[in-house]
Amino acid sequence: MLIHSASQILTLAGPPQRGQALGELGIIEDGAVLLDGEKIAALGPSREMRTTYADEPQFDAGGRVVMPGMIDPHTHAVWAGDRAAEFEMRIQGKSYLEIMNAGGGIVSTVRHTRQASLEELKAQTRPRLVSMFKHGTTTAEAKSGYGLNTETELKMLRAILDLDVEGPLELTPTFLGAHAIPTEYKDTPDGYTDMVCNEMLPTLNLWWKTKLSAFNLHRLPFVDVFCETGAFSLEQSRRILETARWLGFPLKIHADEFDNLNGASLAAELGAVSADHLVVTSQADMAALGQSDTVAVSLPCTPFGLAEGHYTPASDFLDAGCILAIATDMNPGTAWCENMQFAIALACRYLRLTPAQAIAAATINAAAAIGKADQIGSLEPGKQADLLILDVNDYRHLGYRFGGNLAHTVIKKGTFYPIGG
Repeated sequence: MLIHSASQILTLAGPPQRGQALGELGIIEDGAVLLDGEKIAALGPSREMRTTYADEPQFDAGGRVVMPGMIDPHTHAVWAGDRAAEFEMRIQGKSYLEIMNAGGGIVSTVRHTRQASLEELKAQTRPRLVSMFKHGTTTAEAKSGYGLNTETELKMLRAILDLDVEGPLELTPTFLGAHAIPTEYKDTPDGYTDMVCNEMLPTLNLWWKTKLSAFNLHRLPFVDVFCETGAFSLEQSRRILETARWLGFPLKIHADEFDNLNGASLAAELGAVSADHLVVTSQADMAALGQSDTVAVSLPCTPFGLAEGHYTPASDFLDAGCILAIATDMNPGTAWCENMQFAIALACRYLRLTPAQAIAAATINAAAAIGKADQIGSLEPGKQADLLILDVNDYRHLGYRFGGNLAHTVIKKGTFYPIGG
């Protein structure tokens, strides 16, 4: 299939974009892209491509923007129940402790997720994934973390594997057993850390290997930890991540959402693929990230959802030479948002990124944040044919507009899914 007559093709060709180089879109004006099955075969000006590939089936982009499918590298997409009542309490001025005492907070989601069957969990998650895809996200990371016991964490991961097979949205799984201290361990947090290290991770390692053939898996899932005051200390986080690394798991970390515990430096030291949140990161931690390949992932929907005024200081991260990505942090408590277009709009307003920078952060750099920049995130020959056709003629409408859906057609592995228009 030859897609031609695009007003702009945003190729994002090249490696992940570091520091002030962020925002290089590699635009082909009046461009065309040739798909060969599930892969991209060639790109170039429409006139040349239509002559060279005259015998190929053709799709007229109609003067629209064509770009890589967006990648959401940080989501908590799988859960049961909701926390709408908690949101209302927060708006009314109730404190976090008052909400917790009323049965709210993460313990509410843990309770509902533990009670849900595998089929119920998939049924509640599926509409969220459909909405993500319709807004142009073609690949997303999805975490466990609302089980906080071995059985439910594995159930969540099985749901992720099953939903990935269903498609069309492609899911990259992450184990987040170290998301919070469960109520049964509230007085012995080190005991729960022991359980994560001595029971959960070894069990996950063995369980995952039994799924390799059936699900055509090529690597272990990421292991993540919430390094934050009230969750896991720097020492506990180090122990969990070092245990995971010893078992062969690739690493991620939640860090610096509320307090700076030097989790970002830990991520860089251990070679984690990403450090995420990064609202109150120190200059020293930024420098550590800038000297590493660990991607700094900002989650602008989260402070927006909490009505907070502080966001990732993106310019400082770029000055430090970091690889900056953005994600939705879709979750039931603070950021129920399936729309990466909205994350881009927030990044332009509150991170002060240009539309070009935000698009790069949501594509090639987001791909790097899940270890897949060699497969997706840009339009280059040999890469997976994951594309988004926007119902606009200029890429800057992403960021400029918000609250709607600019997706005209989503293409996943060469298959076309009409959305609007």
